[in-house]
Amino acid sequence: MKDISTSIVKLDATDKATGKSLYINDIEVPGLLHAKTVRSKHAKAKIISRTYPVLPEGYYIVDHTDIPGTNYIKMIFDDWKIFAEDEVEFYLEPIALILGPDKEVVQELVEKVEIEYKVETPEFEFNNSAVHFNFNKGNIDKAVEDSDQVISITYDTPYQEQLYIEPQGMIGYFEEGQVTLIGSIQCPYYVKNAVIQILNCDEDYVRVKQATVGGAFGGKEEFPSLLACQLAIAIDKFKVPISLIYEREEDMETTTKRHPATLKMTGYIKDNKINGLKCTVGIDAGAYIGLSGVVLSRALIASTGAYTINNLEVDGDVYITNTVPNGAYRGFGAPQMFFAIEMFVHHVAKEIGVDPLLLRKDMLAKQNDRTSTNGTFRDPIIMNEMLEKALKESDYVRKVNEYKVDGSFRGIGMSWFLHGCGFTGSGEATHIKALVELEKNEKDQVIILIAAVDMGQGINTSMRKLVSSLLEIPIEDVIYNLPDTNKVPDSGPTVASRTMMIVGGLVARAARQIKENWKAGEYQKVSERYKQPEYIKWDEETFQGDAYPAYSWGINIVEVEVDKRTYEVTVKDEWSVYDVGKAIDEQIILGQVDGGQLQGLGYGYLEIMNHKDGKIQHKNVTDYIIPTAVDTPKMHTYIMDNPYPLGPYGAKGAGELTLVGGAPAIALAIENAIDKKITKIPVSPEYIMELINHE
Repeated sequence: MKDISTSIVKLDATDKATGKSLYINDIEVPGLLHAKTVRSKHAKAKIISRTYPVLPEGYYIVDHTDIPGTNYIKMIFDDWKIFAEDEVEFYLEPIALILGPDKEVVQELVEKVEIEYKVETPEFEFNNSAVHFNFNKGNIDKAVEDSDQVISITYDTPYQEQLYIEPQGMIGYFEEGQVTLIGSIQCPYYVKNAVIQILNCDEDYVRVKQATVGGAFGGKEEFPSLLACQLAIAIDKFKVPISLIYEREEDMETTTKRHPATLKMTGYIKDNKINGLKCTVGIDAGAYIGLSGVVLSRALIASTGAYTINNLEVDGDVYITNTVPNGAYRGFGAPQMFFAIEMFVHHVAKEIGVDPLLLRKDMLAKQNDRTSTNGTFRDPIIMNEMLEKALKESDYVRKVNEYKVDGSFRGIGMSWFLHGCGFTGSGEATHIKALVELEKNEKDQVIILIAAVDMGQGINTSMRKLVSSLLEIPIEDVIYNLPDTNKVPDSGPTVASRTMMIVGGLVARAARQIKENWKAGEYQKVSERYKQPEYIKWDEETFQGDAYPAYSWGINIVEVEVDKRTYEVTVKDEWSVYDVGKAIDEQIILGQVDGGQLQGLGYGYLEIMNHKDGKIQHKNVTDYIIPTAVDTPKMHTYIMDNPYPLGPYGAKGAGELTLVGGAPAIALAIENAIDKKITKIPVSPEYIMELINHE
């Protein structure tokens, strides 16, 4: 058998390249009506009255009064409203939906809606904590007492917009006694369960299907549930087919983004080592909590980065502000924290007069070390081998020493990092309880029945390749269709770097079941449900134990040049080494690396997004700049095998890992080039100018 990592042609490549794949805007439904959202004109206000225009025949309107169930998106907390009721909490919050056959007429009707407000003072600062977490490791009080030096630095990270290829969109209709929804989504069952709650109906009344997805990056995790609920209310009431597809500007102004964060790191130094660390984190949820509590928890768990620090105190808060709600974005809290911890360790080393590389090597986590939450790194950690490869290929040591003294405005920076695979703690076992099924028909074709979504990351290929390899049958005889909740079980959402390790692991077990009991020419069906390894122990209240069953690891090295006149940054070269266990398809992993790396670099030096009085100022792709082909350096990527025993063929998570190290690597490279301490991203030309001109 060939090595499973050996790449094959991506199985949906031709359909996507030729336009055969149907994205949400390509789907045609007879009699389709078009919906537009009536939105708030204020960041915070009471609604005194609302006056809707007289609607022409065939046009409809729905708002909170039409909701049969509870007016909240089904998430961890019931706080994010489908439609505003008596007050609005952020600029452009949805108030109603108007739908009809002519888009222009619908837009005119939206503009004729009259709403009387009593405007209130919005909150944009970190004053209103909605979620607070705290945990400890070791004896931080003794570390404080024993310290011979204390170093405290605060770091700031910004919004980041997912900027997927296609904006948010969904189509719905009533068919065979079901409210049926087709969307550009990551999590079919999140959508289904949210609609069931909003309609207060039986689960069989709602059907959710995935269209081909033009990118997601977390932005289509929780937000599509809002669109689905709004459409479902109208479909349930009027039994008409409806399309709700955002234009780009509406998408960028009103959808979730990466949480801005402020991270204060205080190190307690003894004998030129970080003996203790206090970490205080605040993240901006926007107007509603949404998934922010989980984002915060993942950030806090990453507080020690890829290092072992024995004494630790971690505090974090989710703050409510009157801005667009923030949510899932690739890395889910880790990119904010890894920027802070990587910069901090480097800055501490410089302040105490130790070579940063030597301090980082000394602190690097090893197998059987205790994690930040007093879990255990049980599996082999091959970071030393990875580091040796990265240093050799990039010539890092020579360059970092030369660039800091030669005045060339060239620089090189390195980050190393990990990412926990799957849901935090016992989330997989207690909340998700993933179920997968494999079905073999009389033609001996095997159908993979999972809710996992191919959103461009390639599971259409990798899952089929996995089953084909295990069953030793042609890949053409393995079928994976876009998920449809009428046909597939709930294998959980396509998030958290869990798809191949968790869902793929279950699929592999199911494939082995079929292989052991193969009956040629006969129908067979098997299922597998996730069971958490008994050695994984986690206390959600105290943040103690094994936060993740496994970790993927990575190293990024970035070389830059800063223009001495304009302070613009050019990325000259990039090297990365990753441990993702075992690549099920090497080319697919390399694609993940290229995309994730660019997003991480963009986060670090290029992507600027701010709000003014709650209004997003960078609301189109002219104003919000992401890396393009022109900004892309030659990427030298190396994948090292380190199989995880419970993953299929040893696979671990890969999707998020590839982003989280980009920002600190490029920030440290720029710092090396200009010899100024960097404490926030993006490291824009304006920020560089401030640093250079500051005495």
